[in-house]
Amino acid sequence: MTPAEKWETVLRLVGGDITTNDMENISSYNFNDGQTPPTEEEVEANFNAHEYIQKREAEYPSLQDQLDMLYWDRKNGTKTWEESIDKVKADNPKPE
Repeated sequence: MTPAEKWETVLRLVGGDITTNDMENISSYNFNDGQTPPTEEEVEANFNAHEYIQKREAEYPSLQDQLDMLYWDRKNGTKTWEESIDKVKADNPKPE
């Protein structure tokens, strides 16, 4: 996980604003009142749980292309859209 990905993951976990001069080390993060600093393990688990979503989003065809696939699948009795979506999901499985 890159320092920027770690930063985004910590923000997702604690909500609100945090500051730091070193995005790589959580111990250097300045948390606001009421924010509980996450452990490295919590950050890693949360990152892994969300990573597949980002990979899928990057690989899915555009909505316009998906609608076009659906149109032609219905006209031609094919399963192009379903096969396309199944491949993205198979290539980027949801973690257990």
